[in-house]
Amino acid sequence: MKLLVTGKNGQLGRELSQVLTSIGEVVTLDRGALDLSRPDSMRAAISSVRPDVIVNAAAYTAVDAAESEPGVARAINATGPAVLAEQARSLDSLLIHYSTDYVFDGGKDAPYTEDDAPNPLGVYGQTKWEGEQAILASGCRHLIFRTSWVYSPNGRNFLLTMLRLLREKPQISVVNDQIGAPTSARFIATATAQVLTKLAGPSSTSSPSGLFHLTASGETSWWGFARLIAEASGQTATRIEPIPSSAYPTAARRPLNSRLDCSRMRSCFAVELPPWEVAVKQVVTLAMAAAPATVSAR
Repeated sequence: MKLLVTGKNGQLGRELSQVLTSIGEVVTLDRGALDLSRPDSMRAAISSVRPDVIVNAAAYTAVDAAESEPGVARAINATGPAVLAEQARSLDSLLIHYSTDYVFDGGKDAPYTEDDAPNPLGVYGQTKWEGEQAILASGCRHLIFRTSWVYSPNGRNFLLTMLRLLREKPQISVVNDQIGAPTSARFIATATAQVLTKLAGPSSTSSPSGLFHLTASGETSWWGFARLIAEASGQTATRIEPIPSSAYPTAARRPLNSRLDCSRMRSCFAVELPPWEVAVKQVVTLAMAAAPATVSAR
């Protein structure tokens, strides 16, 4: 099995590059080699590799910046995946694509299922939903995994930001009325490998296409997430003040309810969904052991 992974230098791309080597030949490409905003670049790269599986870990993820750069966000999150789907169909390759809880408005009182109608609150969620729709309409074999609150020991994410602030500030304020499941990039990569292994196994009779929710189990607020980061890192001197979203205005609105029902993923692929707390503690340990430059990332 030959796998092409986009977004080589992103937090998910890095984890996929390591984990997927256990199931096949992995070709990882950065934006210089495969740019989702340049269709010709994409077609040339994919034609050269001719993969059995395209794993799209690249995306425009700057939620607030997307409000002022809708054209760039749309090119990467919607038009780019459409071209990937076109290429996957022409090669009869499987396309694996990652989406987000931000396709929902957060107004539901229960976890969202794959059958709930999206209603994005901002440009980021809107363009990610458009990317999903393009893939679904393409006719290619595909698996779309929606996840939430992704973090890792690398890149830019909430966990690394909190580690830095906990070291620098005597008090920080974190919103406590947005609820979701912090999900590590390593878990997403491992689950992806488990799904591919199952599809390639001797007991597999088909390669199903569809949309699946994939997050850690359990739920918390950003405030609860921050408190566990403090406890796991031993940086408990800083006071973490809970505040409502209204007290922390941002360019893009966030859904108050980001919980995703992952029953379909469990029933179709028997993927175990560990409690969100487990991976947070593991990643904090990894980040604390890393170089100071990594721990103090934005």
